[in-house]
Amino acid sequence: MPDLLIPIVVSACLGALVGLIRQWSDQTSPEGSVDLGGVRTYSFWAILGCLGAALGETATPALLAVIVGIVGVHQIVAMAKMPAPHRPGGTTFASALLTVLVGALVFWEYRQAAALVTATIMVLLGLKQPLHAWTRKFTPADMRATLQFVAVTGVILPLVPDQNFGPFEAFNPYKTWMLVVLMSGIGFLGYLAMRLLGAGAGILITSLFGGLASSTATTLAFSRRSRDDPRLSEHYSMAVVIACSAMLARVAVAVSILNLQLGFKLIAPFALMALPGALYGAWLWFKRQPGKGSGTAPQIANPLTLRTVLKFALLYAVIGFLVKAITSLGFLKTALLPLSFFSGMTDMDAISLLMAGSEVNGTVPLHLAMQAVLVAAASNSLIKAGFAISLGSPVLKREISVVLGLTAAAGVAGCWIF
Repeated sequence: MPDLLIPIVVSACLGALVGLIRQWSDQTSPEGSVDLGGVRTYSFWAILGCLGAALGETATPALLAVIVGIVGVHQIVAMAKMPAPHRPGGTTFASALLTVLVGALVFWEYRQAAALVTATIMVLLGLKQPLHAWTRKFTPADMRATLQFVAVTGVILPLVPDQNFGPFEAFNPYKTWMLVVLMSGIGFLGYLAMRLLGAGAGILITSLFGGLASSTATTLAFSRRSRDDPRLSEHYSMAVVIACSAMLARVAVAVSILNLQLGFKLIAPFALMALPGALYGAWLWFKRQPGKGSGTAPQIANPLTLRTVLKFALLYAVIGFLVKAITSLGFLKTALLPLSFFSGMTDMDAISLLMAGSEVNGTVPLHLAMQAVLVAAASNSLIKAGFAISLGSPVLKREISVVLGLTAAAGVAGCWIF
């Protein structure tokens, strides 16, 4: 029995933490104070779980299951007795049962798992009101985006075969779709962050997450906005620069996930490419005019559409075939960089992930793979500068053409400097 002292104390502490956040959430809810159990109740439940696991090993094997059943019945009866306006949902029921099981995990010495479950319960309970407020802002387009992301990741991926097909065995449906999932996931998280923060987050934060979601869409949106509100063209120019810099960070992270060595090799040249934007930002900071507003961020559409996903998959497959072809035919060094340039004009993610992918490891030398990514990045910067010039205000045209022009030049220079 003395061995039970520490598990009981730990269980009581973890249960008290859950009860604390449960009690705080109930007391601060708009519905008013409703007694659904607090620090004491949840501490008792965790202790019950600990003792049920302990006695189940020596006296009554089914004791823990009985305790879980009793707590569940108690919750159902308590909920049924409450008036409809204050009747709790399934969160209270689940948190009570999980707290009992946390006590059992502590006794079984799965204490890291117990701490993780406790932290998860606390976070989800504490975020009840913010999550409800956020989901109320969801539009049908947001729900379609979520369902499309679930379909891309959880439905289609398990169904595609993991086998090489076609000439040069250049097409592997599973690997292609896995990279679609990777880039869609990064873009979807950026879009969710923008929706969570809302328009009030301001131009700079919107441009940062917009660059993670789709730097091209962000460039188009802010360029058009500068023509509608030319007074704030410099702010919108900075937003475009931030979005393009965020795109470099996004590509670096995605490449590093697949090929850490190539990811490390891209850090210095990507930093060089980001330097013109950083200097431009510093120049704007020192010349800023007090009292001048920061403007309103434009609405950026969800980048995760079925058309976009299929276009990326097709582009990746075509570029993968071309890389395999020029490798097999002995034209790798002469043809890869031009291919990267034209690929970057459409989407630099495809060539970047292809260079990082396992199918070209050992075929494309590391330095040449880095050069291919940098050429694509330079090409992508030039095409975005073209968008800004064609759609933006005179000030934005002038400043973006200089900054992104220098960014593209830095990318080309990085091919030979690093």
